Amino acid sequence: MENPIQVLILIGVLFASFLIYLTSIKRVSNKSIKLKLPPGPRPYPIIGNILEISSIPLLSITTLSKCYGPIMSLKLGTRTVIVISSPEIAKEAFHKHDIDFSSRAFPDSARALDHHKFSIGWLPISPQWRALRRVCVIKLFSTIRLGSTQFLRQSKVQDLINHVYECSIKGEAVDLAEAAFTTVLNTISNMLFSMDFGCYGSDKTNEYKKLVIGVTDESGRANVSDLFPVLSFLDPQGIRARLIGYYKKLYELFDDILEERLSCRDSNSESKDYNDVLDSFLDIIQDESWQLSRADVLHLFLDLFVAGIDTTSSTLEWAMAELIRSPKNMAKARIELQQVLGTSNEKLEESLVSKFPFIQAVIKETLRLHPPAPLLVPHKANCDVELCGFLVPKNAQILANVWAMGRDPSIWDDPNSFLPERFLKSEIDFKGTNFEFIPFGAGRRICPGLPLASRLLGFLLASLIYHFHWKVPDGLMPEDMDMSQNYGLTLHKAQPLRAIPIKV
Repeated sequence: MENPIQVLILIGVLFASFLIYLTSIKRVSNKSIKLKLPPGPRPYPIIGNILEISSIPLLSITTLSKCYGPIMSLKLGTRTVIVISSPEIAKEAFHKHDIDFSSRAFPDSARALDHHKFSIGWLPISPQWRALRRVCVIKLFSTIRLGSTQFLRQSKVQDLINHVYECSIKGEAVDLAEAAFTTVLNTISNMLFSMDFGCYGSDKTNEYKKLVIGVTDESGRANVSDLFPVLSFLDPQGIRARLIGYYKKLYELFDDILEERLSCRDSNSESKDYNDVLDSFLDIIQDESWQLSRADVLHLFLDLFVAGIDTTSSTLEWAMAELIRSPKNMAKARIELQQVLGTSNEKLEESLVSKFPFIQAVIKETLRLHPPAPLLVPHKANCDVELCGFLVPKNAQILANVWAMGRDPSIWDDPNSFLPERFLKSEIDFKGTNFEFIPFGAGRRICPGLPLASRLLGFLLASLIYHFHWKVPDGLMPEDMDMSQNYGLTLHKAQPLRAIPIKV
């Protein structure tokens, strides 16, 4: 900041932020003659409650909520944030006031490559969003479509089993984080484009992993531009610039694949009938009734690729880590598989996952302790709303702390322990109607990929357990495994899971 011009710009920006802060205080006070904001720590001028938020915002927000209650307000720079930490308030917010809170408070990083203008995750409720949602439901995640692509997932899971089997012959530990990522990567790429993007242990796979993790890390990084939007044009931390680089690589990859498929269609020679998602989307682009452009489709691929691969592979890694750390639960899962498959002589297939209630309970318990998006994707208030007797002002950001709700002793017995049995005695599910357990969100903004995730996770986990025993490498005891996590937009294990497979 030695440049005098930069100093003057910063002073001007801070002054503008102060004026915006005063204006927001006045607006809220005029609107809240009868209603007040939810309780929360007293904000400082301009910076608000930034000093109360540590380098791990999730833990800071959870600690503050224990002090100020299940609905809490924070002032982070010029932004008003409402934090919900109870099922009752979450139900009122995302059921009773679903339409009022249906918009998204997108971060400055989402502006990279204008992604916020096309993304199904960031768009407000609009004809464009409805068209994207409809195409996901019909062409990707319907029961009929998932049934027709089951053979693809079966093939990719078999590739995983073959890879693990080779490691077991050599007595080598499997990097389950990398193996899960590669399997989900190839599953998604085959469903979309009928091709493998990765290979186990290859540099190519690592390149894709760096891109996906790069996007999630940068998107979850604390950004000054989110606290003070007037600084957005400066991109002071370079977050948006780095994301543009990641997005461009993926966007250009998808665009090249799309262009090649179009060329095949336009050529005089007979083109292969892929009958995959890309084929369906090319028809949609050419069908004016859908009102979706090429850019809409390419940005949808970005969403499906990043969100689908990262959350699914990390959840599988957490589930395996919890089971390896708990031999008792691993034995229960294996016994269930043997009882069902042993008596019927059936081959383990995705369609049989519904017959494994304990495996399903393991997935649910994993999502309770390690939700893929611990604060969900931020909602935004479309108007002033009364919520549980408090004011949620227009444009306020709404965060649902599903991580804290999953560890709340008033909701769950022994909440910090991995106990899949709790779901065997309960009808609680993650489909958005049980608000104590909404890892995929709820209401009209619930994750559209939930049907695929629930199928694939159960099938992958059952396959790894059914075909192999697992032991911790380096002479460690299971209870000594490192279960620490990185806190960000998504939750990853701090140390990738490695385990030695032994063929059953």
